[in-house]
Amino acid sequence: MIEKMIREARSQRASDIHISEGQAVYLRIDGKLIKSDLELSDEMTRKLILSLLTKESQESIWRGEDADFALETSDGNRQRVNVFCQQGRLAAAIRLLNAKVPTLSQLHLPPVLKNLANEPRGLILVTGPTGSGKSTTLAAMVDYINHTRADHILTIEDPIEYVYEQDQAVIHQREVGKDVCSFAGALRSALREDPDVILVGEMRDYETISAAVTAAETGHLVLSTLHTTGAAKTVDRIIDVCPVQAQNQIRIQLAGVLKGVVTQCLVPLIDGGRIAATEVLTGTDAVLSQIREGKTHQLGSVMQSGAAAGMHTLDYDLAKLVSRGLIEKKTALKYAQDKRELEQCIF
Repeated sequence: MIEKMIREARSQRASDIHISEGQAVYLRIDGKLIKSDLELSDEMTRKLILSLLTKESQESIWRGEDADFALETSDGNRQRVNVFCQQGRLAAAIRLLNAKVPTLSQLHLPPVLKNLANEPRGLILVTGPTGSGKSTTLAAMVDYINHTRADHILTIEDPIEYVYEQDQAVIHQREVGKDVCSFAGALRSALREDPDVILVGEMRDYETISAAVTAAETGHLVLSTLHTTGAAKTVDRIIDVCPVQAQNQIRIQLAGVLKGVVTQCLVPLIDGGRIAATEVLTGTDAVLSQIREGKTHQLGSVMQSGAAAGMHTLDYDLAKLVSRGLIEKKTALKYAQDKRELEQCIF
C-alpha cells in the first residue's frame, strides 16, 4: 500500500506526502499542498503508519517521541519519514528523495559550489528554510568530491538520506541514533577516524557547532546546514547560539575557517517545477575581516561587490532568473529579501 502511494506521488512530481488519521492524504507539489484522490479510513491510515515502524519505534511514539527514519522502496528510491502523534492520533510526513544523488549542474547551482567543494579544509554551510533542498545540495557537493579525489568522507546524518556509491573516495555514513548517539559525539570520534571531509547533517546546538569548527580548524573540510535565511544571519546565528563568554572566541575561530555560506530557497518556475535561488558568501579576506570585527551587517555590501569571488545576493539571483524568463517577477518579489534592491537588479 505505502509503495503504491509513494509511486503515485512520484508520478505527480510530489516532494512530500502527509498522512494523518481522520484527515485526507495531502501531497506537496511545487511547494503547494494538494489534496490527494486517495481515500483511507482511520483504521487503514493507522495500520499503514504502524506498518512503517519497528516495535521499538512504536513504543517511543506512544511515549510522546517522534520517529525519524529512512525508508527504501523496492525500486531503490529512498524516503525520509517522520511519524508523530497529534491530538492522540498518528500522522506521518514522508519526504521523497532522489534515487541517485543529482549533480551540481543538474540542480542548476552556481559554479562557485564546485570551487568550494575543491577546498582541502575549512567550513562550508548550506542554509535555508525547511524543504529548500539543503540536504540535496550538500549531497551533490559530497558526491562531486567522491568523483574527483581520493579522500576519506565521513557523514553524520539523522537519518541517512542519500547512499553514495564509492568512486575515488572512501565513504562511511553514520546515522544518529543507530551508529552514534549524537552529532557532537560523532564529531569528536571523527577526529580519530582519519577523515578528510566531514558532513554534519545539521548544526543544532553549541556543542555541535563548537565541535564542527574545531574539526575545520584541525585541517578537515566540514560541510553542514543551518535553518537560516541569509548569509549574514547565518554568521550571527552561529555566534548567538554560543554562550556569551564564548562568542568572541567563536567569532575569531569562524573567521579563521569559513570558506563559504550558500543560502537557498526553492521558487516556482513559470513552466512548472521549482528551481533553487541562491545567495553565496565566500571567505575572502574582506568577509573574514568583517566577521572578526563583528560587522556582519556589512556583509550584504561585500556580497554585492564580490562577483569576482563568486558572491551574489539572493535578490540578484532572483532578478537573474526573471531576466532569463524562468520565474515571474511577482514570484521574485515574494521571495526577495529587499524588494527595492530586486527592482534595481532586474535587467
